[in-house]
Amino acid sequence: MTTALCPDAPTENLLSAPFDARLFRRVLGLFPTGVTIVTTWDADGRPVGATVSSFNSVSLTPPLVLFSLACESAACEVFSGGGPLAIHVLGHEQEALSNRFARGGAEKWADLVYGTGELGSPLLEGALATFECVPYARYPGGDHTIFVCEVRGLRFRDGEPLVFSGGRYRSLASQEAFA
Repeated sequence: MTTALCPDAPTENLLSAPFDARLFRRVLGLFPTGVTIVTTWDADGRPVGATVSSFNSVSLTPPLVLFSLACESAACEVFSGGGPLAIHVLGHEQEALSNRFARGGAEKWADLVYGTGELGSPLLEGALATFECVPYARYPGGDHTIFVCEVRGLRFRDGEPLVFSGGRYRSLASQEAFA
């Protein structure tokens, strides 16, 4: 006897060969994610950053988080260098900053006020939360590289997170204050 994994799922929506990457991306977009910007320095001492929605907790002991970057991105090579980095969780009012760091090129840092964290990574002002990290492990993940980082410091403020779903920014219906 065969048991269907999802008996209520309409069969016309099942993925079939050949694999449709656009459909896969659209369906993944149904899962809302927070929006982060990861930052570090390149070998010449210039700040590097990228908008990333693939951010997750991994472990409490030791405190580990992960994010992934497309292998073809210039930032991926820089983050592979192993220097300290920061992961900034953006607030709902930081949509323009997210868009700025989603583009390629160094101009994203032009006229931007930023500081340096305890570990030496570039820190963006105004983030909802900031995790200062050191590299812990790196894994291949198809067309992305998965970076696992050990959190060595954090800071946060109250506010609503920037959320992305279905190809656009969204707002949460309600948010209890973080205590």
